[in-house]
Amino acid sequence: MSWWLPHNFAEKRPYLERRARVIRALRRFFDDSDFTEVDTPILQVCPVMDTHIHAFRTNLKNLDLSQRKTMYLQTSPEFDMKKLLVAGMEKIYQICPVFRNAEGSALHSPEFTLLEWYRVGVDYRRLMDDSVDILRSIAESVGIQNYTHKGKTSDPFKEWQRISVCDAFMKFTDIDLALYLDDRLGFSTEVSALGVRVTAEDSWDDLFHAVMAEKIEPYLGVGVPTILYDYPVSMAALSRRKPDDPRFAERFELYVCGVELANAYSELTDAAEQRARYKAEMALKQELYGETYPPDEEFFAALEHGLPESAGIALGVDRLVMLSVGADNIDDVLWAPVQTD
Repeated sequence: MSWWLPHNFAEKRPYLERRARVIRALRRFFDDSDFTEVDTPILQVCPVMDTHIHAFRTNLKNLDLSQRKTMYLQTSPEFDMKKLLVAGMEKIYQICPVFRNAEGSALHSPEFTLLEWYRVGVDYRRLMDDSVDILRSIAESVGIQNYTHKGKTSDPFKEWQRISVCDAFMKFTDIDLALYLDDRLGFSTEVSALGVRVTAEDSWDDLFHAVMAEKIEPYLGVGVPTILYDYPVSMAALSRRKPDDPRFAERFELYVCGVELANAYSELTDAAEQRARYKAEMALKQELYGETYPPDEEFFAALEHGLPESAGIALGVDRLVMLSVGADNIDDVLWAPVQTD
């Protein structure tokens, strides 16, 4: 067996040193903004509520060694951080490893580093402002004017683009998305007319993601960062509905140079609706993938006790480093890429 150190370590070293600078700068930003850094368990009962995100399963022996308890590596620290909000914390952040199975590409690693932060008493619009401040702060800390990726540049110091999902669909595809939220057949006809491959097995969500990947995402965050906001509620399992249009959720994603960098939303605080969404997501997960995750009853109990109005966001640290150095592959900014063979 060969030693793990990659042959191109000398070439990667400047990227890795930049990684350390970015993480130091992130901590400094939050510490200077009076956030409290927290450290929640990596092992979870329920690792995720999203149908299409898959966790790593592990078995732990109980203390009496007579049974084995199934646990999962976290795909996000979200549930435990929200429990802290219920306990009275108001501004918290965490930089931690997370794990997602069946992921591996130039932009995805099965193990990666996530920055997640929460604010009480605000909605997702406050996190939009946070995102602007953070990307500008990091750029200043590492001495760059633009983030770059595969020939694209994005200047965080200029005015950012903010566009709704429906407006983005209209701008890039001429599809009026709001007309097809409950019409899979009509939506598939529109998507097929774009030249995007459609099959009979494709769900509404599959069609949405295909259009995003081929026709919209590559153009977001080019020139300046883009905040894409107000997703269909079916694509925001933990997000609050928009009061003026409950078909949509108060969720946004941040794009830089065509790369999705962060996902944020105003938190859903209704325990009954959250449990109903969990059951719907798990039913679909069982149908599509033949697996489900058990409920985190502590999380639901916390919601029933009362999650305050709040908003949270998760930002991919590795991708932020990639964009700050112009790397093409996420492995270039990892000290030791995950072995998948």
